Amino acid sequence: MMMQLSETPNQKNSLFNAMNRFIGAVNNMDQTIMVPSLLRDVPLLEEDKEPGQGSLKAVEDEGDMYSYYQLLKSIRRDIEWGVRRAAADERRKEGMKLVRSHSSMSTSSSVSSSSLSSSEEEEEEDEDLEKQFQFHLTGLQGVLSKLTQQADCLTKRYKQEIGIGGWGQ
Repeated sequence: MMMQLSETPNQKNSLFNAMNRFIGAVNNMDQTIMVPSLLRDVPLLEEDKEPGQGSLKAVEDEGDMYSYYQLLKSIRRDIEWGVRRAAADERRKEGMKLVRSHSSMSTSSSVSSSSLSSSEEEEEEDEDLEKQFQFHLTGLQGVLSKLTQQADCLTKRYKQEIGIGGWGQ
């Protein structure tokens, strides 16, 4: 288990802390759910009793609570141990398509702006990389936050299903 450190206000939105919160929520879910097979055939849909507390409504196409439980554990494993080979190969292929399309776009833009010096082009590419990084970092933090809420919600829902909804909340 990862060590939980207290967060300063500046660190609250760090990627490292977002990953730790998610891993902690999934670990809590995993420790609470002693009989995962009880989640089979339990639909994800639930009425939102407490607005803003997160619910599993957004993932109704994923199947039952058991499949979502497995998905959350799989994502935790990918964060802790790295992405599995088959998934990495598939993502790399998709990434190569993006790189090719990005290269062709930058080639066409560099042809049209051939007056730029190579140092200006490198500076522009570095700025573009920084923007891409910020975009993806923000997106990853948002996804991790939603997944953390989903893990917490699934844990709460399991407790309700087995009749211990009021304990340990």
